[in-house]
Amino acid sequence: MSDVLRLSWRQFRLERRMFWRNPSAAFFNFLLPLLFLAFFGAIFHSHQSDLNRVVPGIAGMAVMATTFSALSYNIVFLRERGVLKRIHGTPLPSLAYFGGVAANAVTNAALQIAIITLAGHFLFGLPWPPDVGALVVFVILGVICFASLGVAFAHVIPNFESTAAYVNAVFLPMIFISGVFFDVRHVPTFLRDIAEALPLKHLIDGLIGAMVSGAGIAHNVSALAVIALWAAFGVFFAVRGFTWEQSRD
Repeated sequence: MSDVLRLSWRQFRLERRMFWRNPSAAFFNFLLPLLFLAFFGAIFHSHQSDLNRVVPGIAGMAVMATTFSALSYNIVFLRERGVLKRIHGTPLPSLAYFGGVAANAVTNAALQIAIITLAGHFLFGLPWPPDVGALVVFVILGVICFASLGVAFAHVIPNFESTAAYVNAVFLPMIFISGVFFDVRHVPTFLRDIAEALPLKHLIDGLIGAMVSGAGIAHNVSALAVIALWAAFGVFFAVRGFTWEQSRD
């Protein structure tokens, strides 16, 4: 076990270096949510009630971007370039490899949440999170949920050239339907019903409770249940459909 932990740490360090050496990945998966935060923060700077919604909404979007989007891109790229197959043929344990990859995604999500929390307090007038425990629980469960869904979704992407189209076809509609930038109570009923079935809306609700209103886990049990259900779905299909081999068109 000590060897696995040591190799996971080395893989994690490698993943961090590779992440920052890839400008497009660093921008779309890390900097883009912060740009949205600055943009909508400037628009709603005089409307505190809107800021109380937008800041946790962008925090939820950041969790999805650094896990679902990033892992979908990375898994498909590594698989179709034959990198996964070569890694599988090395002495590196699979658990150590995926431990490093997962730790990298968790680190990006944690950094995003920390930056957004600080910006929300010092720039946009939000209080310090009144329920830090609920914040940690929702972020961890959100990371597990969207990371597993990202790996599972990578299985249906046929080649790397189509990855952007596939990922954005899920990511962009979800962030708009789920109320990242507005309250879903003010949208047509059919869109609100779709949002209720998606995990991002419930992650945002949990983050609003943890970061703004102080409504903790006890008030968001249903949101936790929906996210956990999607996480179980993602883990099942991520494991069942995973392959180290390139797809054959």
